[in-house]
Amino acid sequence: MSVQPDRDLDPPVALVTGASSGIGRAVALKLADDGFYVIVHGRDVSRGNATVEEIESKGGQGRFVSGDLTTQADIERLAAEVGAVDVLVNNAGFSWFGPTADLDPATFDALFASNVRSAYFLVAAVAPKMVERGTGSIINIGSMAGQIGLAGGAAYGATKAAQAALARAWAAEFSPRGVRVNAVAPGPVFTAGAAPDRTEKLGSTTLLNRAAQAKEIAEVVAFLASPRSSYITGATIAVDGGRTAV
Repeated sequence: MSVQPDRDLDPPVALVTGASSGIGRAVALKLADDGFYVIVHGRDVSRGNATVEEIESKGGQGRFVSGDLTTQADIERLAAEVGAVDVLVNNAGFSWFGPTADLDPATFDALFASNVRSAYFLVAAVAPKMVERGTGSIINIGSMAGQIGLAGGAAYGATKAAQAALARAWAAEFSPRGVRVNAVAPGPVFTAGAAPDRTEKLGSTTLLNRAAQAKEIAEVVAFLASPRSSYITGATIAVDGGRTAV
């Protein structure tokens, strides 16, 4: 079994869920560049290993851990395997857009299990270890869809609004004991999993008149993971080109 670094001698440890592609991958690469030992979580072994290989090719350190965070057994296994971490980025999840009447109950339940339930129970397993050490940073990846109404995005937006609500409640629970909790709410982002035409169209509605690159979101996550943001907790940072400002 893989063993993470000696905490007294080696880099701080970050666990990034859903880190084998998209925003999660960009976050993992950025945190590795910033000196973290990065635990890359995902379902796709080949993409996860490829992310670790890129980290190592740039002189960083990390390893891949697979798991289906919609199952409690995998959440508990992941938490046990990674042990104590300094930073947790709750990024795993998926999106669904369409008419409300077209969303079947099974997909609705899967959406909330992936986007909300997984983060809740992973924090339940990881945060107490941070509290014991009196330090840590937890970052939820939300969305502008959690703050504004998007036609066809009722269920997805609800899951992302939940990410922001969880961050506020967890900040109230854990920050008095040294653990900061925040959320990042991206706007439209070009990723392999998103339809480029839809992303570009949404980007045209922002004040900057464009969609973001994943690395632009990663920069903000990395800031919240660092001591530079030591007085920020319970916040939701909009990284949406000004879309929710108007």
